[in-house]
Parts: sequence; C-alpha cells; structure tokens
Amino acid sequence: MIFSEFDTIAAISTPIGEGGIGIVRISGPEAVAISSRIFFSSKGVNLSTVKSHTINYGYIIDPESGEKIDEVLVSVMRAPKTYTREDVVEINCHGGFIILNKILNLLIRQGARVAEPGEFTKRAFLRGRIDLSQAESVIDLIRAKTDDARKIALEHLDGKLSIKINELRDILTRVCAHVEAYIDFPEEEIDGLTEAEIKKEIIKVRDEIDKLIEGYEEGKIYREGLRVAIVGKPNVGKSSLLNALLMKERAIVTEIPGTTRDIIEEYINIKGLPVKIIDTAGIRKSHDLVENEGIRRTLKALDEAELVLLMLDMSEEINSLDMEIIDRAKDKKTIVVLNKSDIKRDNFHIPQQLKNKPTVEISALKGEGIEKLKDTIFNLSVLGRYRQEGLIVTKLRHKIALESAKASMNNALDSFGKNEPLEITAMFLREGLSFLGQIVGVITTEDILNLIFSEFCIGK
Repeated sequence: MIFSEFDTIAAISTPIGEGGIGIVRISGPEAVAISSRIFFSSKGVNLSTVKSHTINYGYIIDPESGEKIDEVLVSVMRAPKTYTREDVVEINCHGGFIILNKILNLLIRQGARVAEPGEFTKRAFLRGRIDLSQAESVIDLIRAKTDDARKIALEHLDGKLSIKINELRDILTRVCAHVEAYIDFPEEEIDGLTEAEIKKEIIKVRDEIDKLIEGYEEGKIYREGLRVAIVGKPNVGKSSLLNALLMKERAIVTEIPGTTRDIIEEYINIKGLPVKIIDTAGIRKSHDLVENEGIRRTLKALDEAELVLLMLDMSEEINSLDMEIIDRAKDKKTIVVLNKSDIKRDNFHIPQQLKNKPTVEISALKGEGIEKLKDTIFNLSVLGRYRQEGLIVTKLRHKIALESAKASMNNALDSFGKNEPLEITAMFLREGLSFLGQIVGVITTEDILNLIFSEFCIGK
C-alpha cells in the first residue's frame, strides 16, 4: 500500500501497558474533523469550531453503536503552530491498552490511518519545522540514559549543530560564488576574494570540520553508552565488583567457582557517561555444558567490549589461568583491577604484560577503591573537552558526511596548489557543500529518510 504524506495519521503515543493517562495523537488535514465524529460533550462543544490550543472535556463514543468508550480531555491544535505544522489533535484518556486500542480503531474507521514509526517527526521535517539533524536528535532525547546524554540531544534539537553546519555552508557558498565568478568572467576585474583569501577560507572550513570529526568518538559514547566487560578467572570478585558499581545486590556472590553462568548487563552513570557494565562467567576449563556456554558468551562479550576490566586476585599468586585471560585481552583497551587489596599477598606482583596498563587496587567486598575505578573508566574513555564546548557529533551518518566534506576541502586546496583549472576547484567546493547539506537535510534521499525514521517508535 502506498501512503501519502497528506494522509491523516493516528497512533498511540504513550507506552503500551497500564497507566493513569494514555495519549492518542492524530495529525493531518482531517485530524479535527475525524476526531469530532467520535467526541461528544455534554455542553455541546464541537471540536471543529473550538479555538486552537484549547483542551476540551467530554467522552469518546462509538458513533455506530452509541457505546461510551472513555471520559477524555481532547487538545485541539491547528496548523501551523503544531509539532507537525499540520492540524493536530491529542486525546488524553485513561491509560489501559483496551481503551487506547479501541479509540485508535475508532479513528481508523473514521478515515485516519495508522502512523508509521517516526512519521510525526518526519512530517515536522518535511514541513520545514526542524531540519534533519534536529529530527534525529528526537530519538536520542528519548533514549538518553544520563543527564549529559539528554543535554547533548537537547542541544542538537535546539539547533546548535545545525547552526554550525549552516555557518560552514554559508562560507563555502560565498567562496564558491567567487570562484565561479572568476570562471565566468576571466577577463574582468572582480571585486571579491583574492586567491590567498579563498585558500584561507577553505582551510578555515576544513579545520572546523576536523574539530567536529575529532569529537565523534566521545559523542558516540554519550549517545550509545560504553560497553565495559568485567573478565577474570572464577572467584576473582567480578560479581562483587558489579554489585559495588551498581550499589545494589544484582549478581549472586558465593565462594563456589562457576556461580555466574550467563552474562549480566546493567547501565550505570559515571559522571554523565552511560556505561553498560557486563559481568561475565569466570573463564576456566569446565566439563559443565551450561558453564561452558557461559564461558563462550564471556569470550564474545570480551571481543565486543570497548573497555575491559581485567580482574586479578591480590590474595593469590598469578597462575596460568590468569595468564591465559591476560593474553586473550592483550589487544583490548584495558584497566587492570587488582581485587582483595585488604588481604593481598606481600609478594604479589603484576605480570610484565600489564605494566603499561592503568591499574586500580580495590576491595570489591568492602567497596574500597570503587570511586577511583570510576574516575579511571571516565578518564580513559573521554577527553571531556568536546562536551565542555557544548557541541559534539554523536551519529555515524554525520561523521561520514563530515569526513567526505573534509576530503573535498583537501582536494580543492590541492587543485589550487597544482594550478589546475578553477572548474575543478569549484567542483570540489560544490561537492563539500553537498556533503554538509546531507547532515541538515538540505540534500537527502527517500532511502536515507526511511532509514532514519525507522528507528523511531510509533507515535513520535
């Protein structure tokens, strides 16, 4: 079935389940008319005639059977001052699944269709209310796991990244205009930028793009979280460390080796950084099929982790099992966590392979050294300066476009240096403009839009 962007769409915008309040949202040219056909007020209020941005009390009633469905408050918001820049109606009802679904079905029967994932926000973009980078930030705001992640998403929604990208595009547009003027009127004296000034402007744009690219790795962590795996031999204290980091009893802790049979994942907040801590099964040789499956999953988690907390027991000598685990983690970014510092052996020493790795002594059972470990995780994962400057790139799509734009700037500078025809320089400048335009949606394709908005939940 082919959908039109001019259809009137409806969706349940609150999470499915029981709750005090649920919201059904309708947007499109027939939003008010369709809603008015199922809304009845004891005072005779007709939604088609009420003022914009008003809340109206009444009931939702099935117009065919006359059955009263729920007592509701209905908000009417007329275009263009709405989220989608279309007429929007929001029905606030009681938050039970049966009620919400029944109201949605009534709206469909009256001529609306079910919204696709992210279609409300997609319409806000298509109607020019927000640009593409702002639209993408909506899902980041919804999924933010820490306050800092929320702030970054909100900065993007407010247009900070868009403003920077458009500033760079304005500079390039001006440079492009001067270069093309020299091409079109080679014999004329043009009152514009000199060749040296053109190069200077291109370098300025390239360097600004480079700063944005450099901040991506930090931005990605704030958006997606940092995967941190706790690995070590059985009974080294991995589950005790997880509990200490979470400040709650999440994992079972016993003196019996092999207690942890599966990986346990939990998010924690370290100075605003969302960190997914993964407690893994102890790595050892075992004849237990279940434990072996846990160990297989541990090795997979180790491979996928962006940071490894490699735990060693300071109350015991380093043995061959420790050395096997150290060897498996040798290519990973690693913090060596020396546990049981309260009962450590006098002759305990760290293997030579770990001498250059960051090291923290802790007592997971007593909670000692945990704050220092958190600081080490944070300092090893982010530089911090990009976040402080208040502008940070968080999406791979943006990074790829920026890298392409940077390459175009370098190519333009090379063409200048080689005294190539100005047409070639202009081509690279226009190419750079195109890549920057992809970030804010000035230049885009239907495939890219569908991919972006497919990540959204229905109703947003």
